[in-house]
Amino acid sequence: MLGAIAGDIIGSVYEAHPIKTMAFDLFSDASRFTDDTVLTVAIADAILNQEDYGKTLQTYGRKYPNAGYGFLFYNWLFSENRAPYKSWGNGSAMRVSPVGFAFDTIDKVLAEAERTAAVTHNHPHGIAGAQTIALSVFLARKGASKDVIRNEVSHRFGYDLDRTIAEIRPAYQFDVTCQGSVPEAIIAFLESADFEDAVRLAVSLGGDSDTLACMAGAVAQAYYQKIPEDIVSNVVERLPEEFVAVIDAFNHKFKVLG
Repeated sequence: MLGAIAGDIIGSVYEAHPIKTMAFDLFSDASRFTDDTVLTVAIADAILNQEDYGKTLQTYGRKYPNAGYGFLFYNWLFSENRAPYKSWGNGSAMRVSPVGFAFDTIDKVLAEAERTAAVTHNHPHGIAGAQTIALSVFLARKGASKDVIRNEVSHRFGYDLDRTIAEIRPAYQFDVTCQGSVPEAIIAFLESADFEDAVRLAVSLGGDSDTLACMAGAVAQAYYQKIPEDIVSNVVERLPEEFVAVIDAFNHKFKVLG
C-alpha cells in the first residue's frame, strides 16, 4: 500500500504539468498526497476494521475534501444517497491495492476488489480496472513472474500488455478511464527494474501522473518487496499521523513487506 501512496505523491507534481521523460526530481516542496492516497488509506481502514467500504470512503473523503477528487465522486462524497454512478474512471483502480495485500485467494481478491469498486464505480470497466490492480498486487506478492502477471491480466480482462512504454509515450495523453490508464500502469511495472524505475516509467507517460504512478507503485511494491528508504521517509513526512497509523497497522496485520 505504501508503494501506491509513494507513486501518488511523486506523481502529484506532474499531473498538471505532464512530462515525457524519466529524468525528474522525485520530490519537491510541491509534492503532496492526493485523493489516491486518501481513498487507499480508507480502503485499508475498512479492511482492518471490517467496515462498509462506501461509508469509510465518505468518512475519509469528507475529512479531506480538497484532495482533488473527480466531479462525480465529489458529488457522491457529500450526498446522503450513496448509490453508485456507473463510473469507469480509474478512481476504482487507484484505491484498491490494499485488497491485493490482505486476501489470500484469487477468487477472494477479485470479489473484494469488485466490492470496493462497486460502491461508486459499478460500470464493468470500473470493476475490471480495480480487479486488475488488486490481482496484479496479489500475484506479485505471491511470487508470480512478470510473464504470469502479464498473461493473467491480459487473458482475464482483455488489456493489451504487449506494447512498450517507448511505443505508448509519444502519443499518450491525459486519460482518467480505467481502460486508458490501468494497462499503461501495468506495463510500466512490467518494464521496470525496481520500484523507483516503475514509478518513473509511469510518470514519464505524461498522463494522469499521480494515478498512473500510484497503480504501478502498488504492484511494484508487492513484486520487489522493497521501497528505497529515502522514498519511504519522504512519503511518511508528507502524511497525516492518522494515515501512518493505519498503514503501520495494516502492514503489521497482513505482514506487508516494503
